[in-house]
Amino acid sequence: MTEDRPEGPTDTASGVVAPALRGLARRLGFEHTASRRGYRVLLGGYVFVNCAISMIILTAAALLIDEPFIFPSLGSTAFILFFAAMSVQAAPKNVFCGQLIGLVSGVVGLAVFGLVGVASGVEVATWSRTGAVAVALGLSAALMVWLNIPHAPAAATAMTVALGVLQTPMHLLVFMVAVALLIGQAHIVNRLAGLPYPWWSPRKGAVVSDQS
Repeated sequence: MTEDRPEGPTDTASGVVAPALRGLARRLGFEHTASRRGYRVLLGGYVFVNCAISMIILTAAALLIDEPFIFPSLGSTAFILFFAAMSVQAAPKNVFCGQLIGLVSGVVGLAVFGLVGVASGVEVATWSRTGAVAVALGLSAALMVWLNIPHAPAAATAMTVALGVLQTPMHLLVFMVAVALLIGQAHIVNRLAGLPYPWWSPRKGAVVSDQS
């Protein structure tokens, strides 16, 4: 079984699994007895537990400082961090900088259409709000491509900002602190699982996205 390749989490063609699962299986004495289906069950449990822990950490932080830390796009980030941890999109650089691009793009979209400080437009659709969302989404996607730091959930972050859900500088700061907390969890958990998770930039040869 090849060690630490950036293959998909369950590569049935070659009979291997993601490095994180191999590391975790070794620690549980599961490696030589589990079937491919067993590995998929283990992967699901690994993702379930860590995504749940992510939300618990963010909720605890929110209660501690009385600021919102739970944002929908962070759920997608958590999934990528633990389902496809060796992919380019899960590297700390891509997670942090990608989400920052999302925030900036959302603010640009608001500014272009004069909506900075205007109440959320989730319930009522207007052409100006639609334009802001379109600019935010397009700009975030383009910047991630141009700068070669793709992180798909950041596009949702850009839309969230353009919709007026995140309105104040404090909200934007808290959002980035939440992103940093997720990255910290990913470092600890993935490395405990035996995965050579990168400290910052994607590892050489990492794929854009793991595929099952």
